[in-house]
Amino acid sequence: MKIVVQLEAFNPGEQLDNFRDQLKSSGALVSFSGMVRDIPGGLAKIKIEHYPGMTEKAINKICSEACLRWELEDIMVIHRFGNLKKGELIMMIATAANHRTNAFEAAEFLMDYLKSRAPFWKKEIGFEKANWVSSKDVDEKALDRWKTP
Repeated sequence: MKIVVQLEAFNPGEQLDNFRDQLKSSGALVSFSGMVRDIPGGLAKIKIEHYPGMTEKAINKICSEACLRWELEDIMVIHRFGNLKKGELIMMIATAANHRTNAFEAAEFLMDYLKSRAPFWKKEIGFEKANWVSSKDVDEKALDRWKTP
């Protein structure tokens, strides 16, 4: 399992190649990269904050849960912090499994978690105003499908 929280930009193709090259038995590899998007009125930058140590521990916990729920060979999560401009990569996840369904479902599970529960604080700084980003109802509903009875 690779979990990295970093200030620096990363090359998603290179990261995915490195992740794939260390796999031993998987038949499916799913990846997702999230980018900074624009906001109404225009985005100057997004500021992402976190608490080192706490953030990695929380992501590790949810990745371990994903490994238990789906038969995964490996997981990679890269997430940036600091000031990012429109179009820059914020994060990337990759999941590897014997079968595509496990890889896709685990990737979606991790994305829903990272979007709403990972301990990152995001502030959109626009040309007209600045706002801390809060969880949206649609993001909260997405988490509901992963609850175990």
